[in-house]
Amino acid sequence: MFKRITLFVLTNLAVIVVLGIAVRLLGVDRYLSASGINLGSLLMFALVMGFGGSIISLLMSKPIAKWSAGVQVIEQPRNADEAWLVNTVHNLAQKAGIGMPEVGIFEGDPNAFATGAFRDSALVAVSTGLLQNMTHEEIEAVLGHEVAHIANGDMVTMTLIQGVMNTFVVFLSRAIGFAVDSFLRRGDDRDSGPGIGYMVTTIVLDIVLGFLAAIIVAWFSRQREFRADAGSAQLLGRKQPMINALARLGRLHPAELPKSVEAFGIAGSVGALFATHPPIEERIAALQAL
Repeated sequence: MFKRITLFVLTNLAVIVVLGIAVRLLGVDRYLSASGINLGSLLMFALVMGFGGSIISLLMSKPIAKWSAGVQVIEQPRNADEAWLVNTVHNLAQKAGIGMPEVGIFEGDPNAFATGAFRDSALVAVSTGLLQNMTHEEIEAVLGHEVAHIANGDMVTMTLIQGVMNTFVVFLSRAIGFAVDSFLRRGDDRDSGPGIGYMVTTIVLDIVLGFLAAIIVAWFSRQREFRADAGSAQLLGRKQPMINALARLGRLHPAELPKSVEAFGIAGSVGALFATHPPIEERIAALQAL
């Protein structure tokens, strides 16, 4: 936890330093300040907006995931399959050095996910389709993948990355919006506040930069998937179960997960730039190379 808090603080400081240096080297601060803009206040606003939404989403991730995916948490196993599932997650959590996550089942095609703000009180959920279509060894590998996500702190890491991207989007769109508006209204009375140039530029850049930020976040998500696959192999002491699970998943039709947990599932979207998961063939090849 201390490492993640340190990472959070350092990330915030890095954003402040990088943006501060950039606007000064480019002379943007002098130009915008002449237009009545306080860059320090704008940067603080961008940080609050950028990280605020990401952190709130992280803190609410478990209840949102339970509601959106229809997860039924196993409070007390009702049959041998549920008992095996809970016991397997318990053993993997012990090996990974994390607290016992909640274990749940949701209806749907094969998939699984992990979520939660804290590594000692997370949630691991698997679909009925995955339980029905995979062997116990393959299911254990999938569970190892999800436990590895928790142990690696991927939920916090992706929140930090999303927060950084959000901060850049908010700051740059508004800074450029003010600059464009000042250029269009040069010589006019600006006491009435930002004009149409600011509003249009900000909206357009929020969308354009938001898409670019999503591409960067998706790239980081794909790298975390490779690491979670390797983590599963390490927890099980062998890589073949994870390879078999991925191969079987490639022959099935994975369920779509809610966007809030898609990055932490065993399978996700397949678009090239916006994909949260690498192609299964690449994941298998990476495991075979271990």
